[in-house]
Amino acid sequence: MKIDRLISIVVYLLNHGRTSAQKLAEEFEVSSRTIIRDLESLDQAGIPIQSFYGLKGGYQIMDSFVLEKQVATNHEYDWIVTALKGMESAYASKNLKQALEKVQSVSRIKDTAVSVDLSAASEDDKINEQLKLLEDAIEQKRVVQFSYTNSHDEVKDIQVEPVYLQYKWYNWYLIGYYEKYQDYCMFKLIRMDHLQATQIKFTKSHHVSEIKMPDGNQHIVHVKLYGKAAIKAKCREYLNGRFTQEFENGDFEFAFSVPEHETFWYGVILSFGNKAKIIEPQEIKERIIKTCQEIQREYEA
Repeated sequence: MKIDRLISIVVYLLNHGRTSAQKLAEEFEVSSRTIIRDLESLDQAGIPIQSFYGLKGGYQIMDSFVLEKQVATNHEYDWIVTALKGMESAYASKNLKQALEKVQSVSRIKDTAVSVDLSAASEDDKINEQLKLLEDAIEQKRVVQFSYTNSHDEVKDIQVEPVYLQYKWYNWYLIGYYEKYQDYCMFKLIRMDHLQATQIKFTKSHHVSEIKMPDGNQHIVHVKLYGKAAIKAKCREYLNGRFTQEFENGDFEFAFSVPEHETFWYGVILSFGNKAKIIEPQEIKERIIKTCQEIQREYEA
């Protein structure tokens, strides 16, 4: 919409200063002629647009102009900027970038005491392409389909209504609605193949705040282990739990909760070797023993 673009142009000029019409046209994906008309509209609306000619020519807003009617304090805007920057490091979205521009234009604080870097979430080009496709499908309310390899290495063809994207447990997930089963499920993007949007429209409206994921979709197990002093720091770093007991020799008991079939935490425990021992639950203890026996047989073959 034009009004959204006009507001975004004001915010962009406040943040970047003097900018050419061509640069603005590229930024907002319109023609230079459209940008000129937009700037004239802003000037007529009372926004003091200044034009400059020559090699360093362009357009800028007079330095005396500021956006008023702030809905938060400068320090509160500082936290909003920090959160948006963290999100931007994980997700390459033009809409997100423009939202950050708008908030930065009313925040007076330039140096923050806290920084959030989630760039590990955006290192895979395939994931970035999937995120863009899914974001568009969610906005357009179009069903998506893909091949999915579940935690048991079973491949299934899936067709769902994409509801929202979530980054957790070091991975991106899609929460989608199965019209066939009248239920919501969670899918890890890295396990998707042949993802595509269809022309099929949603069968219902989805309200994210009301969605309760079924426990069976990502079953959480509560694990307790006994650890040697040498792995104490690594337990705290990689398993994100709490120490329930500590002994004089430095050994400890550690409790944590994780998705049952995720590989990361299980691999971490195996990497501890004989310096860690599962106390509970019994099924995880048996799983560790079975894995170690299979590894031993493989090396003895």
